[in-house]
Amino acid sequence: MITVVRAGPQTTVQDQGRPGYAHLGVPRSGALDVPALRRANALVGNPPGAAALETTLMGCALRFERPARVAVTGAPAVVRVDRQRVDPGVIEVGAGSVLDVGRASRGVRSYVAVRGGIDVEPVLGSRSTDTLSGLGPPRLTDGMTLPIGDTAGDRGTAEEVEIADDVELGVWLGPRDDWFRAEQLFANAYRVSPMSNRVGCRLSGAALTRVREGELPPEGVVLGAIQVPADGQPLIFLADHPTTGGYPVIGVVADVTPLAQARPGSTVRFRELH
Repeated sequence: MITVVRAGPQTTVQDQGRPGYAHLGVPRSGALDVPALRRANALVGNPPGAAALETTLMGCALRFERPARVAVTGAPAVVRVDRQRVDPGVIEVGAGSVLDVGRASRGVRSYVAVRGGIDVEPVLGSRSTDTLSGLGPPRLTDGMTLPIGDTAGDRGTAEEVEIADDVELGVWLGPRDDWFRAEQLFANAYRVSPMSNRVGCRLSGAALTRVREGELPPEGVVLGAIQVPADGQPLIFLADHPTTGGYPVIGVVADVTPLAQARPGSTVRFRELH
C-alpha cells in the first residue's frame, strides 16, 4: 500500500485509457503524456499500460508501506526520499519512507510509476481517472491509500524527451472549416490559457472569423478536435473530452502530446497537414 501524504492539485491515477466506448458517451481518458507514462513504466519493469500517477505542477508526496522501485518522468522536478534529494530516474524507496515529487521546473505533468503498478479496480478495462465523467478512481486526497500490484518484468531503459515552451501542432482541417476563415488558424500564434485542464486546452489570441451563421446539433468529437465557441477562441479537446459537442470543429490536431506539458502562457502555433 501507498499512503498519500500530500496529494497536490489534480493528481490522478492514469494508464492508457479506455478507448472504444465513445458510442456510450465515455471518453478515452488516460495519461495526457502517454510517452512519459510508458517511459516511467519501462524504467521499473512494468508493462507500458500499467497505471501510474499523473501529477499537475506541484507534484505529490507518498509514504510506502513496503520497499518499492519507483520512477519519475515527464515534467522535471526535484525528487526527495525522506528529504534527501535523489535522481528522478529509478528510485529504490525503503519501507516507511516518503517519496516527495516537488514543483515542476518546466512543463506541467510528472508521472510516478511504481513497480507492479497502481492496482485500483479497473472500470471498463482501465484504471484511469476520468475527471469529466467521474469514472475510475477519485483524484488523490491527503490520507488516502493506494494498492500496488505484484507483477512486473525486467527493468527497462528510457530516454526523456525535451519539453518545449513553444508548441507547433499539425492540424487536419474539417469537418467545419468552411464555417470560418480557416487560414487565420495558421496565420496567428496563440497562448495557452490558465483555464486549461484534462478536458481541453483553451487558447487565447486573435479570434477566428466566422463566415457562416447558425447553430449545429450536437456532433461527435474526438481527441484533438479544435472546437470554436462563440468568442472565436480555439479549444483543443484532450483526454477527458466530451464525446459530443455543439460548437463547430474547425480541425483536428494530429498529436496532442505536447499540450500535456504546455504551461499557461506557452505559445501554440498550427501547421496544416494534407
